[in-house]
Amino acid sequence: MKIAVYTGTFNPLHIGHLAIMEYLTCRQDFDMVYLIVSPQSPFKGYMKAETGEERFRNAVAALARHPGLKVMADDIELHLPAPQYTIRTLDALKAREPENDFTLIIGADNLKDICKWKDYRKILCRYGVAVYPRKGYDMKSVRDGLLKECRTDPDGSGSCTGEKYRILLMEDAPTVDISSTQIREGIAAGIDMSSYMM
Repeated sequence: MKIAVYTGTFNPLHIGHLAIMEYLTCRQDFDMVYLIVSPQSPFKGYMKAETGEERFRNAVAALARHPGLKVMADDIELHLPAPQYTIRTLDALKAREPENDFTLIIGADNLKDICKWKDYRKILCRYGVAVYPRKGYDMKSVRDGLLKECRTDPDGSGSCTGEKYRILLMEDAPTVDISSTQIREGIAAGIDMSSYMM
């Protein structure tokens, strides 16, 4: 099966996440989306890893409210040692389900910063990424820059050309101008944010 791996802290899940998952399961050729709740992002030091279980339970409950989605909440990162690097998660999924083909789902903002990720070349070559647009980011130029800089094969199997990086731009994917941070800030300020929640 072709599996879309959608990782994040999802604190909380909101209508932007829902729009992406609906797009992946209805408009792309993925058989299933694995929603991977991260206990703590290496780039988000403020996030408490202890809240991972609670956020996973909330994700399960949110998905239950949308039974038509071909999405499964997966707690694999909650059982991996810290730090939860994406390459470790993808490798663990592949070890668990060798018959499946996994593709990482990221926003254009993450594509811009992917060179900061551990073993990002392995991610791009072994698994590939499908990228959805984010306001203010030029996905095409970032992709072109990555393809241009690809010079060596991270697996040591020979030379690597830009074509070996698997970068799919989902240019027609929906964009929803809301973030989990905005929702948390709104709730803290006493604003009803329920219409944005998944």
